[in-house]
Amino acid sequence: MEAEEKPSRNGLRRPMVSRGLATVIGACIALFIASAIFAPTSVTRGPLLGMLPFAAVLGIVALGQTLVIQQGGIDLSVPGSISLVVVICTHQAAGDDGKLLKAVVMALVAVIFAGLLNGALIGLLDLNPIVATLGTNSLLYSVVFGVSGGIPRTTTPLLAKIAGGLSLGIPNSVYFAIGATIVTVVVVKMTVAGRRFEAVGANLVAATTSGLRSNRHRVGAYVWAQVLYWLGGVLLAGIVTQPTAFQGNSYLLPSVAAVVLGGTSLLGGRGNLTATVVAALFLSQLEQFVLALGVTFAVRTLVEAAALVVGVGLYTIDWRSIRRRFASPGQPSVVGP
Repeated sequence: MEAEEKPSRNGLRRPMVSRGLATVIGACIALFIASAIFAPTSVTRGPLLGMLPFAAVLGIVALGQTLVIQQGGIDLSVPGSISLVVVICTHQAAGDDGKLLKAVVMALVAVIFAGLLNGALIGLLDLNPIVATLGTNSLLYSVVFGVSGGIPRTTTPLLAKIAGGLSLGIPNSVYFAIGATIVTVVVVKMTVAGRRFEAVGANLVAATTSGLRSNRHRVGAYVWAQVLYWLGGVLLAGIVTQPTAFQGNSYLLPSVAAVVLGGTSLLGGRGNLTATVVAALFLSQLEQFVLALGVTFAVRTLVEAAALVVGVGLYTIDWRSIRRRFASPGQPSVVGP
């Protein structure tokens, strides 16, 4: 679990759970309590086992988006990357377990290339992240349609067993999400390269002045994000029996919302990786909850957008400076002697 350090009275530093993690855990507990009261069917075994695999995929994808946002960017190529991985895993394997490994490796190479393209456009050519990743997303979707022809294929039995099966009563995808979270947290928070990565995201100018290779870290963020999208896409290809060419479309807004709700500012800097994954669980259960209430898809989309707005309001907007700005005109001026 990630923690922040706070000086104690005796001068020592003691760990304290970050505000973002504490907030999202509290919100998650409150949501499950509300679900049990107002929509009890949404917290029974069947719906939970149906929700957790998709929450795990969202958590993994949101981890990748966190790395990008920590560098002050945003990745709009998420839908194309996930859809491409799903299409390659289903069409190249064509239901044959013997061809699955080759398809999975092919998908990994494809998304790494997409990450290098994003990183080069943004980190080296200094293009706007929205424009660059949106262009990459269009390129990825052209490959998706070239591979699939718009026709869905059934996943292989082995991938369905690995990604969609249960171990000890828990979906296997949850274990993958936990493993991805642990590895990402250890690398970012407990290694020298990870600390440098966060330093570049917190202050690009200062990091460059101090001799850090900022472009390398910015490019690396997009590449490692794509690797996480790849993992999420492979799992999704096994969870959904017959995934479509648009399977990744539903992960762009939720991935950004999970990052922001987890306490990572859209302006970049330190990221709350564990909180991001908990926020992904919150958003998945929130969708399950409103679905159990019988609302329309449009309302569910508005709920996700509202969650994103709340996260931006909590962690990105500097409310103190806004309050000072509005309070200063009414304050009496102090005249010296």
